Amino acid sequence: MTMSPNAFIGSAQPPTDDELSVQLGAARALWDELLALLALPDQEWHSYSKKAGWSLKLKRGDRTVVYLAPCHGCFRVAFVLGARAVEAARRCNLPAAVIKIIDEAPRYAEGTGVRLEIRARKDLSAVKKLADVKLAN
Repeated sequence: MTMSPNAFIGSAQPPTDDELSVQLGAARALWDELLALLALPDQEWHSYSKKAGWSLKLKRGDRTVVYLAPCHGCFRVAFVLGARAVEAARRCNLPAAVIKIIDEAPRYAEGTGVRLEIRARKDLSAVKKLADVKLAN
């Protein structure tokens, strides 16, 4: 599945709140709702390169839980799940489409890279479950 490109590719600075709202459009409400739902205390904008764009890294202490990448009209979430977290995710009643994404996700030394595109409120519950799994494992 092809994901939407990051809305801030080429930007030297992280997006302002207004720029974020413009790019996310109607998805801004989902972005804010997800931040409130996850309630992770540490948030920092991060960019690996101008070609990658910017993402908001949500952390608890030193541990990164999830990345949120703004796109035009939607956003991506990305998790890196270790083997135990992948097994726990398979058992936590996620939608079949999300399990398929996990099963087909690339495996890295750090873990399995799971990316989901968020376009509707119904997508948020899977993100919350994956965040809970990540924190527990």
